[in-house]
Amino acid sequence: MRDYLTSLLLFSSLLTAEITGKEVYENKCASCHKLYIPASELIENFMEQNNSILKLDAPTINQIVFRLKNRIGDPKGDEDIHRMEVDSFVADYLMNPDKSKSVCLPKVLKYFKTMPSMKGKISVDEIDAVSTFLYDYNPDEHIEKKLEFVGYTKALETAKKENKIILLKLTREHCHFCQKMDQEVFSDTEVREALNKDFIVVEIDIGKEELPLKLKKGMTPTFVFVHKDEEIMAKIPGSWSKKDFLEILKEAVKAKGEEK
Repeated sequence: MRDYLTSLLLFSSLLTAEITGKEVYENKCASCHKLYIPASELIENFMEQNNSILKLDAPTINQIVFRLKNRIGDPKGDEDIHRMEVDSFVADYLMNPDKSKSVCLPKVLKYFKTMPSMKGKISVDEIDAVSTFLYDYNPDEHIEKKLEFVGYTKALETAKKENKIILLKLTREHCHFCQKMDQEVFSDTEVREALNKDFIVVEIDIGKEELPLKLKKGMTPTFVFVHKDEEIMAKIPGSWSKKDFLEILKEAVKAKGEEK
């Protein structure tokens, strides 16, 4: 009798044990959806090489998360409401998958078959768990040698000491193109190496922080290159591809080298 009760309690505890979204992903999603591939590699694979490099069978989780959080509901609104909007979309898509409803780019989707319905294969609790996992997933955790952003005063001190250029990275919360550049450009190894070599990067949220050098607030993202003597070398607004941004960095270094 005691053994029976022990087994019953154990079984009951297993039923009520909290399931994690990561476990659901690993057990039911990972066979098709890779967790993370740098955005720069994804762009090359899909936009330039017709999926011939990575030969993916489905979008990666970092692709899905970026599109989900920017395309579903109101990303700039209340977070709890936005979570519910994303949850609702995920639940519906898992049960009734349809490419016409997908948040992924058509240029990417054309390489994939429509996923099979998860009806009868996933529980409501598992859907809730994996939806939370997606919403809270942070692809930056996979970025090695992540850029270190410092304050302007510290940047000026370091720039003088190491003879580097200060790069003011002007952003704003919920700025789609700022997020796009973070995902596709600043996450790239070559870009990070170029920045770490010749620049001190200062990231400023213009909606929350004051700007140095009497700069006026404008569009985001904007990149301001500042000489160690606090002279503004260039002010370049807009979102750029990896190739173009590397060229911008090269021009800044070249201009610094042409000093008298």
